[in-house]
Order: sequence, then structure tokens, then C-alpha cells
Amino acid sequence: MSRIGRAPIALPAGVSVDIADGVVTVKGPLGTLTQKVDASIDVAVEDGHILVRRHSDDKEHRALHGLYRALIHNMVVGVTKGFEKSLVVSGVGYKVTATADKLVMNIGFSHPVEIAAPEGITFAQAGPLEIVVKGIDRQKVGQAAATVKAAKPVEPYHGYGIHYKDEVVIRKEGKTAGK
Repeated sequence: MSRIGRAPIALPAGVSVDIADGVVTVKGPLGTLTQKVDASIDVAVEDGHILVRRHSDDKEHRALHGLYRALIHNMVVGVTKGFEKSLVVSGVGYKVTATADKLVMNIGFSHPVEIAAPEGITFAQAGPLEIVVKGIDRQKVGQAAATVKAAKPVEPYHGYGIHYKDEVVIRKEGKTAGK
């Protein structure tokens, strides 16, 4: 049995789960998320925990067992705490302005780069060159952060560009003068 799939998901106070016709809906203080579940997976709420079970030991069912348990767990965490990713913009003369629904970056191009926030995602500024992407859906937060990061990939010689706050930027050695 899947180690991840068989772990029960604790339901915090203020979170309700509805399961109907293969769709799991999780409601919490921050919002509502839904996830369609494959027919080979059973989801049940027992004693304040969500249990995910599979029908057989087929390879495909074992894979889906852990997948849907992880997705449902991310939904529970999202509606209670939410998710966020921090990005750092580094470069001479680079400037960032973040509002809740739009991000405007001056990152070395002849024009400012504007990125609109997808539905359910907000942009915030933790510092002059730090962007925080927040939301309740983990997949949307990750995709929005990846879109921002793709606007200016990190250059390996000086480290200019956009990278995650906890990412290690590998720098290359520049040219050396011959003697």
C-alpha cells in the first residue's frame, strides 16, 4: 500500500469536505477548492479525518492513490493557511512594482514587463526587489511564480535575473587574462 496514500488527512476546525459524484470540495476560511477524483479511488470522511482508498493493487491505482491523497492534502492546507512563493529580482537598475492584480517590472528591457495575476493569485512586495506570489491553490501559485521567473532567467556570470528566494544560483567564472 502507498505510504503517502494511506496516511489520513486531519481536518482542522472550520474546514468542511463534501464528496459527491467523484468530486471533492473543500471549504475553509480562505476559500473553496474542488478536485475531480478518478473512479478507482474512494474518498471518505471518518472521525475528523479524510481517508483515501484504492480499489486494487494495480500499478496505475497505486500511483493514483498517492496522487489524490497529496492533492486533497494540498487543498486542505490551501484553504486554511494558503501558499506563497518568494522571488528575488537582482540586477543593476532593476525595479519592481506590485499591486494585488498586476506586476510591473523594469528588468533591463526597453519596455516594462507587465504580468497580470491569474484568478485567485495575488502579488505582493516584501522588499524593493522581492516579489511574493500568494494564493490558496498550490498549482496556480507555482505556475504564476514560474511565469514571473521566466520573464528574465538568471544570467550565470553576474547573477542578474529573477530567481526563487531559496534557490542557489550557480555562478560561472568569467574570462581570465592570459600571461
